[in-house]
Amino acid sequence: MIEMRVAGIALDAITRSPIVLLKDASDRRALPIYIGQEQARAIAGAIESQKPPRPLTHDLIVNILETWNLTLEKVIIHSLQKDTFYAALVVKHGETTKEIDSRPSDAIAIALRTNTPIWVMEEVIADASIPVDRDADEAEQQAFREFVSNLRPEDLIKRFGNGES
Repeated sequence: MIEMRVAGIALDAITRSPIVLLKDASDRRALPIYIGQEQARAIAGAIESQKPPRPLTHDLIVNILETWNLTLEKVIIHSLQKDTFYAALVVKHGETTKEIDSRPSDAIAIALRTNTPIWVMEEVIADASIPVDRDADEAEQQAFREFVSNLRPEDLIKRFGNGES
């Protein structure tokens, strides 16, 4: 899994649909997730630390967690199926940990309100992320190609042995 952070909310240039944009720590990969208008408002409100006069749904969930001494340990965006992302809230109470199914947008809105880390499975990143720093990606790929082209069988035998017992 790779920890990601919310980089912001954007609008799709063609459909005008809101997108929450997650980025990895190195700012090399971005994961765009299309969300609804209400979820975009909830996430933007959390980013801007807005406090509504009465608790909205995500605030209510945070209040329930706090009242019952539950800890949101992390949010996991664990799969992508037919253009739909799936997520889970990992909630702990004492020694018991449970995963609760959630839409990614709701999980992100709650994570922002509780300063909880957001993790994304590597398969999801491989399938749906976009490169942010193409130059760094290309440099890394070129360095790997050079490493492989200079690799000799003897180097592997020295490092890992010949496999004979």
